[in-house]
Amino acid sequence: MINKEREQWSSSLGFILASIGGAVGLGAVWKFPYTVGQYGGSAFLIVFLIVLMLIATPLLMIEFAIGRKTKLNYQGALKLLFPGKKWYLIGMIGLIVLITVLSFYLGVSGWTIAYLFKSLFGTYAGDAPTEVANSFGSFLNSPFEVLFWLLVMTVLTGLVVLKGVQKGIEKVCKILIPLLLIMIVILSIKAISLPGAALGLEFYLKPDFSAISFESILAAIGLAFFTLGVGAGNLVIYGSYLDNKRTIGSSTFIIVLGDALVAILMGFIIFPAVFAFGIEPTAGPPLVFITLPIIFAQMKFGMLFAVIFYLLLIFACLTSTIAILEAIVGYFVDEWKWSRRKTVVISLTGIYILGVFQMLSFGPLSHLTLFNMTIFEFSDYLVTNILLPGGGLALLIFAGWMWKPKMLLDEINIGEGFKINKYYKITVRYLAPIALAIVYLQLLGII
Repeated sequence: MINKEREQWSSSLGFILASIGGAVGLGAVWKFPYTVGQYGGSAFLIVFLIVLMLIATPLLMIEFAIGRKTKLNYQGALKLLFPGKKWYLIGMIGLIVLITVLSFYLGVSGWTIAYLFKSLFGTYAGDAPTEVANSFGSFLNSPFEVLFWLLVMTVLTGLVVLKGVQKGIEKVCKILIPLLLIMIVILSIKAISLPGAALGLEFYLKPDFSAISFESILAAIGLAFFTLGVGAGNLVIYGSYLDNKRTIGSSTFIIVLGDALVAILMGFIIFPAVFAFGIEPTAGPPLVFITLPIIFAQMKFGMLFAVIFYLLLIFACLTSTIAILEAIVGYFVDEWKWSRRKTVVISLTGIYILGVFQMLSFGPLSHLTLFNMTIFEFSDYLVTNILLPGGGLALLIFAGWMWKPKMLLDEINIGEGFKINKYYKITVRYLAPIALAIVYLQLLGII
């Protein structure tokens, strides 16, 4: 039975900003720059943008449409649409993905809070680039620090989700996402004016297509899914709070463009600075937490800019963590009939424990490996390169062939605004699933 009494967004703007916030957080700001750096720069960026528009965007529409149609969480929606079938198991895999992602997402978001206080007290003001980089390494090797900030971010996320949709999630996003965008524009202007920034701009904007491989294409697909927050069905819950005033296509394209804009601008901050200060663009997950403090340390009034930026970034991260937690909470509230408070407390307790192992894998537990990867690296690879694209492929097959395409398309086009037709059918039924299938077959060594 469809839940018609479900809480709703108070406005389309609130929904759009909350969805952009859910994507922007660490997806565009943290993961995008270091992944582009690892896979060769501009050529990878082009592949990423193609995948974002042709594969990830239709998936986002599908998730919103399923949520708005059923007014349920992902698992409950699949049960309602296909009673007696096993399609809901896709949703259960998605739930496992979300729990795993949140366990390391909260920890990395905690680094942002730590750097807010480091900036507030001028801990690294005026330090040389090597000193800033070494300071971050020392931070990761301090169990007390990383676990404390993990706990702080966990509590903040829980408090917002306890407030619900309009008073918690929507209220936070309406104010802070526009402010974050303004700060990112200012920092990108500063970064490209640095001495030696031209080499970074060349790396970021001049494509070398010889760097493209099946591995990098798979990484681009995973990054597009991660930055937009699709593949695990978590944005079905946001769609379930959506009214019928505007078409899903109109809102989705604004969300995708907002997410892409932030990600691209972050590249204009990171890569000019990376080359200006002699940092390796392949530094991996710590890249943003090394490069940005170096910029701030060398800027006039740098600590002031740093405090403002990290404060806004904390809330951008928060909009992502609450989007993931809301999807987890939605499952237990809808399916298990738990209260919101009980669900938040139990879920976050378990997720925090998982997060402890994720964060310590950068320091004291770095010797523990799976397939030559640390616990964090293995979790990140498994989620980004395997489970999210796999969940996306299953959702595309479901939406393009199992559920009547006309029914789903009609749901997407309800309301005023941009209508989707041929683009959706060609992409969802053929282009996107074939592309994902080819990449997977290559990964398995079949082709």
